[in-house]
Amino acid sequence: MTRASVLVVEDNDLEREITADTLREEGFSVEEAPNGRRALDCLRLGSFDVVLTDLMMPRMSGDELLAQISQMYPATQVVVITAHGSIESAVEAMKNGAFYYLTKPTDRDTLVMTVSRAAELAHEKQENVLLRERLEGHLSIEGIIGQDPAMQEIIRIVRRIAPSNATALIQGESGTGKEIVARAIHRLSPRTARSFIAINCSAIPDSLIENELFGHEKGAFTGATERKMGLVEAADKSTLFLDEIADLPLGLQSKILRVLQEREVRRVGGHESFRVDVRLVAATNRNLAEEVAEGRFREDLYYRVNVVTITLPPLRDRRGDIPLLANHALQKYAHLATDRVMEISREAMEVLVDYSWPGNVRQLESAIERAILLCEGDRIDPKDLPEEVLSRKKLGKADDKGRPDRFEIPSEGINFETFERDLILQAMEKSDWVIAKAAKLLGMSYRTLQYRLDKFGLKKPEQKAAPMEVK
Repeated sequence: MTRASVLVVEDNDLEREITADTLREEGFSVEEAPNGRRALDCLRLGSFDVVLTDLMMPRMSGDELLAQISQMYPATQVVVITAHGSIESAVEAMKNGAFYYLTKPTDRDTLVMTVSRAAELAHEKQENVLLRERLEGHLSIEGIIGQDPAMQEIIRIVRRIAPSNATALIQGESGTGKEIVARAIHRLSPRTARSFIAINCSAIPDSLIENELFGHEKGAFTGATERKMGLVEAADKSTLFLDEIADLPLGLQSKILRVLQEREVRRVGGHESFRVDVRLVAATNRNLAEEVAEGRFREDLYYRVNVVTITLPPLRDRRGDIPLLANHALQKYAHLATDRVMEISREAMEVLVDYSWPGNVRQLESAIERAILLCEGDRIDPKDLPEEVLSRKKLGKADDKGRPDRFEIPSEGINFETFERDLILQAMEKSDWVIAKAAKLLGMSYRTLQYRLDKFGLKKPEQKAAPMEVK
């Protein structure tokens, strides 16, 4: 996928360089500006997904820069950085449209996670602009593309429930567009003026997710030098999207239930609760009823969340939408090629429609993006598509019943634990031992992978010190 672009705005040269280098190491495309005026110059010359800016700067403050970006570049997300003494200013910046705020000094994981989430929202907003401009007439509701009867029914449901405060549960395989539906509900609701707040429950370790959701009071634990606002509080008068809610620990499920029942929240280390007006939209790729039966999900929370259920069909069950989605992806990523790619050939489209797409819409978009980059002419041909899409012998191809192929167990059998351990080890090595990245490769949650790492006793090899030169 295309690297997210970030503009780091900071008048302290050392702090700016450290922040920029950290983001570059994580794969972001980064430019730097020493003040707000230079930042606006950079924005005029090129687009950015995220602007990471200090609040207190000479010539133009972070607040002034935020106002300019909100007016001229609405898809760009702004993350403000503030010293500990300026928390109230940062909260005010969020009310004025900032995506989030960070306090100095900011640890690496928090920085990367926040910028990544902001970039995802920026890409979503950019996609919506493209949909409006280039797919006029094919779009029945913002963000949702589909002419299949099942998708038309989903669009009808979204339109009916959006104006209400009803809690919604969105079900479907990974890559089917659950967050897009959640954002559509928010945009069509009276809460649309406020920022949509999203969190992936499977991507954050148990030790951090409570603090992420509910925030903390000063002195709540070692290192809590200032009060921090949680995402539930940030979603006041807005929509909170809990993606992969089935991965939420049982202890936190009861706290989310309290938010829904009592409309109250209490920060970690706090003694008082305060009122919040939050609309919850949740999503999962699991069967929550089965999770309840197995004791992994609270029954009372299930009934609170499951007021309206929207089930997204996998792409293989709505093949008639594949040409529409493929052409949308073509328009979305056409700018990546030096020579504009104008169309998808009939032969290539037949291949796309014939494939089962185990990764659903997300995988289809990735395949079109890759094809655009490799295409040598003005149209995409079969040779430009990924190998797994072309070869029916590859994993992920459909069998004669339209189901993805399975791994074939050899006649001599396998040692499953050895096989599982080897796969996990490969994923960790490919991800440079970053658990979140490896979990994504394996299609499992952060906590599940952490459990298996502990089970197999897998740890990152220690770097051997270079031998000392004897002179």
